[in-house]
Amino acid sequence: MSTSHELMSVSNGAIPIARMRSLYRVAEVQQRLHKLPDREHETLRSTYERMLEKGPERFQVKPSGLPAMGHLYDELPNFHEVLDAVRRQLALCEDSRDALEITPMLLLGPPGVGKTHFAREIAQLLGTGMGFLSMSSLTAGWVLSGASSQWKGARPGKVFETLVDGNYANPVMVVDEIDKARGEHAYDPLGALYGLLEHDTAHSFTDEFAEVPIDASQVIWVATANDERCIPEPILNRMNVFEVQTPDPAAARAIASRLYASIRGAHAWGQRFDETPSTAVLDCLAEMAPREMRRAWMTAFGNARLDGRGTLLEKDLPSASGNKNRMGFVH
Repeated sequence: MSTSHELMSVSNGAIPIARMRSLYRVAEVQQRLHKLPDREHETLRSTYERMLEKGPERFQVKPSGLPAMGHLYDELPNFHEVLDAVRRQLALCEDSRDALEITPMLLLGPPGVGKTHFAREIAQLLGTGMGFLSMSSLTAGWVLSGASSQWKGARPGKVFETLVDGNYANPVMVVDEIDKARGEHAYDPLGALYGLLEHDTAHSFTDEFAEVPIDASQVIWVATANDERCIPEPILNRMNVFEVQTPDPAAARAIASRLYASIRGAHAWGQRFDETPSTAVLDCLAEMAPREMRRAWMTAFGNARLDGRGTLLEKDLPSASGNKNRMGFVH
């Protein structure tokens, strides 16, 4: 199942698509399909047919050189320790036949510091696609590992879908707010993770819906959390834990400044506004969590425009307190 063969390298910046990897055995899928009763289990039937149509091979990305990461160090000043760890693991398989392996990581820190945004940036850096699970809304383990086809409305889990429907054997799988996972009755939302986070057992991961072993050993796991006390010890032991701090004032001003330039440059109306914001406005933004900054800038741009100005003032920013409608900005 885990055999792979070399392809001609296809350049993707500094990270080429270098191999194909077989994720499941076609014969097992065919056998399951042939055993299905006629006119029953249509969802399961279509799942098997999709697996056969797409075939078992997926691209396995690995670097031929270290990718450009300078922009991430600039944009995410409070994630330098995590970025250093990623660079070390990329360097290990650089110019070798070894597959890319990144130890599962847990980003631990207060809300709004950019943990989910970082996970998405890593997925974009590697170019392997991404699956996303918000554990705060999960009540049953089947969302990760699938539910038995005997249940009404059952379907495959997110891991299976990301691998089978995607193009890559090593996608980034983000488990957001893992500390908020909760189960009902006999269901454990994190139960499937115990095996998935272990490289050896993940080689033969069986989704409860499809019941066909699939190679999930190359998945790159990134979890986020606010409080590690709510995470089972066996999960913590399987991950590299990084404590992400709130950016200091200088770093927060730099983040706010880059975000201002990004928003201004992305819209035609941005040319109506000053090229750079004032120090006073930046100081106000620096007091906010990174994920709140975009909403604050958009509010300020709108207020200044209504007032006929191209310069943003402190009064254009949303109130820092008493605003029950503040929803922040989700990366």
